[in-house]
Amino acid sequence: MSLQVRTQVSLKPYNSFAVEAQASHFAEAQNDQQVREALAYAQAQQLPVLVLGGGSNLLLTADVQALVLRMGSRGIRLLSDDGEHVVIEAEAGEPWHPFVLWTLAQGLAGLENLSLIPGTVGAAPVQNIGAYGVELKDVFVGLTALDRRTGELHELTLHDCDFAYRDSLFKRENGHWLILRVRFALSRKATLHLDYGPVRQWLTEQGIAAPTALNVSQAICAIRSEKLPDPAVLGNAGSFFKNPLVSAEQAQRLRIEHADLVAYPQANGEVKLAAGWLIERAGWKGFREGDAGVHRLQALVLVNYGSATGSQLLALAQRIQADIKQRFAVDLEIEPNLL
Repeated sequence: MSLQVRTQVSLKPYNSFAVEAQASHFAEAQNDQQVREALAYAQAQQLPVLVLGGGSNLLLTADVQALVLRMGSRGIRLLSDDGEHVVIEAEAGEPWHPFVLWTLAQGLAGLENLSLIPGTVGAAPVQNIGAYGVELKDVFVGLTALDRRTGELHELTLHDCDFAYRDSLFKRENGHWLILRVRFALSRKATLHLDYGPVRQWLTEQGIAAPTALNVSQAICAIRSEKLPDPAVLGNAGSFFKNPLVSAEQAQRLRIEHADLVAYPQANGEVKLAAGWLIERAGWKGFREGDAGVHRLQALVLVNYGSATGSQLLALAQRIQADIKQRFAVDLEIEPNLL
């Protein structure tokens, strides 16, 4: 077997919260064959399998009695190009932000609003990652996934993946599919999304009147760097809570009490509230207890100041959820996967 399986491996280097946890078994797959070898090994050893990308959307609250399979496959391919519209395929193990930068370097637009999101290409569809008015589904063509129950490869379409806000088929059917490759529809003619958050303001301040996709990426990198901590410096998983969706009536009631409520009407009549605003208004911004805390610049981000455990971070998150429920009658949903 070409796959190397190690035992009792620390997962601290493999999760962006830098939480200490041990994996009873650990392997890294560089290709489809090694993925199959890993699944066969786990079956023979009667071990569950935890598939790991960049570990940037994960909170480990205990040691992992499983085969932790880290996806390490690399490769980017051009599948079609009609001069304006381009389809690109990337392997699951490709780091997300370098992949976005590669597409921009080729003169391709579409992923610029998703710049500087941590993680890997293969993990992106699971969460239907999104930022600054764009979601992965907006540029998604399809993907190749392994059915872990049958060992068969399947080509899944946009419709098959059933994407929703920070949600997908893969999140709801955890343990069923293993994503191997993802395909994206990009364009040489940019249709820019500038009106979500302070993107347009940053471009104006820089004197950029006719922005390119690369300019938008630069703006978003600058904005994210200002308000979001670097996981390499301070352990975190980015936004810890989803922006909650409420009825228009509930949003109106909240706005009567809080004139500065940050809210975004949705096409279906619901209203998306800014979870960070709710948490900050409740006084949690900058809160710290031991090494578990809420970031001082962004209330939506929980941080590990050094030696916080996953259980301590989860306990803090649950206290915040309870407080927001009591104050605003709004349920906050945790965004990272809990293990």
